[in-house]
Amino acid sequence: MILVGTAGYSYEDWIGTVYPEGIDKKEMLPFYAKEFSFTEVNSSYYRMPNRFMFYHMQAKTPENFQFVIKAHKSLTHEREDNEKQFTEFKEALKPLVEAQKFGCILAQFPTSFRNRDENRDYLKEFRDRLGDLPLVVEFRHEEWIDENVFELLEEEELGFVCVDEPQFKTLVPPEVRATGKLGYVRFHGRNYKKWWQHKETHERYDYLYSEEELKEWVPKVKKLAAKTEKTFVSMNNHYRGQAVINGRMLREMLAGEGGEVR
Repeated sequence: MILVGTAGYSYEDWIGTVYPEGIDKKEMLPFYAKEFSFTEVNSSYYRMPNRFMFYHMQAKTPENFQFVIKAHKSLTHEREDNEKQFTEFKEALKPLVEAQKFGCILAQFPTSFRNRDENRDYLKEFRDRLGDLPLVVEFRHEEWIDENVFELLEEEELGFVCVDEPQFKTLVPPEVRATGKLGYVRFHGRNYKKWWQHKETHERYDYLYSEEELKEWVPKVKKLAAKTEKTFVSMNNHYRGQAVINGRMLREMLAGEGGEVR
């Protein structure tokens, strides 16, 4: 099963392109869920979520809709004295789990999180603190592309997040691996000019993939899906609704190749 969606859905600059003019912000999620089968919730990285928030979000979506929740920054970026934060984060997810709409946790680590003994140990601790909740890991440094790391991910049942992003020296290349029951691909765009130098964070993700660029990924996604129970494909080039355009394009390509796409 392949699920195609976008990283976030509640963007002001989607009004007039993705959403109709005058839409109430509370209506964005149900509007979005009419077309896409899952979404990433990235606000949970900046602000610790709670049960109330996720209960009301899941109530706005159809039966088979899935939510991928980005781990709070205290879990991935601060990493010290955070046992209480792990407990709080797990508690917030319960309404999604109970409604069978919980896809997985997305743990995105910073570039400074390198392939070191203490960080590999932290990955094991991360898994232990989250119990049996499905979890995928995104690295931001190419040092993690290592066979020993992939073996560790398999042992700990941590899914590897495959990425498409500018190919700067230290960034993760477009490696495709299945290290758990879940496959995951994130399209960040290929905006080389604005990746490191930008005034606003969204400028980094101002990129529209061409048909040829997306075609490169069709056999890769299908290969990943063949080795996993479920594969999430997330478009993070969200500026001005470009993620929606490319999500539609890739979904059509995958379905045209005979893939089971939702």
